[in-house]
Amino acid sequence: MPKETRDETPRTKPRARNRRVAGGDPGKRHQILEGAREVFAARGFDGASMSDIAAAATVSKSTLYVYFQDKEHLFVALIEREREAQKEAMYAALSDEPDLVRALSRFGERLVRLLTGEFALSAHRIVLGVAERMPELGREFYERGPMVGAQRLAAFLSRRCAGGELAIEEPGLAAAQFVDLCQSTLMRPRLFNALRQPPSEAEVARVVDEAVRMFLARYAARPAA
Repeated sequence: MPKETRDETPRTKPRARNRRVAGGDPGKRHQILEGAREVFAARGFDGASMSDIAAAATVSKSTLYVYFQDKEHLFVALIEREREAQKEAMYAALSDEPDLVRALSRFGERLVRLLTGEFALSAHRIVLGVAERMPELGREFYERGPMVGAQRLAAFLSRRCAGGELAIEEPGLAAAQFVDLCQSTLMRPRLFNALRQPPSEAEVARVVDEAVRMFLARYAARPAA
């Protein structure tokens, strides 16, 4: 009888249950982002190094590179995290409020508070400082932030046009105009550090109220003659 042959093929060791994929621990990722936030705020983009960030996050550099391939991707991830924490409340104003004036006012006020906050200003300054030699970073910052916001506002305006409240031929352009109106006299002085403190609630409300008035003077639907 033929000899029974033993299968010599090495068997794959079963993967330990509940073992996280490399770079997949949300707690560690949070720890790294907190360290990066501290370093970027203190030293800016160019002054920060992956060694500094690893030290601030109390992780090894090898661990840091498991989660983020370079400083640029780490910075973009940090911006995304901060935006996500704040922008949903801003967009909720558009979906939860049936009154058009109140919806635009609440959206505008939350937008201005976001843009004039310390982290958003720091991120804008850093991106503007490196965008010429790192255009891909500038493009990613714009496409994931301002462009998405303008698209969501444009979709809201289109719905209100369909409901007969607004008459807008180019919702994308109108959305950009409204965003710019809300920032008037508030964003640029903060961006250039001419104003060291965020605008007061009363000042934000005043500027946004005027923005809404101007916007509706142009785009509110007029009753048929």
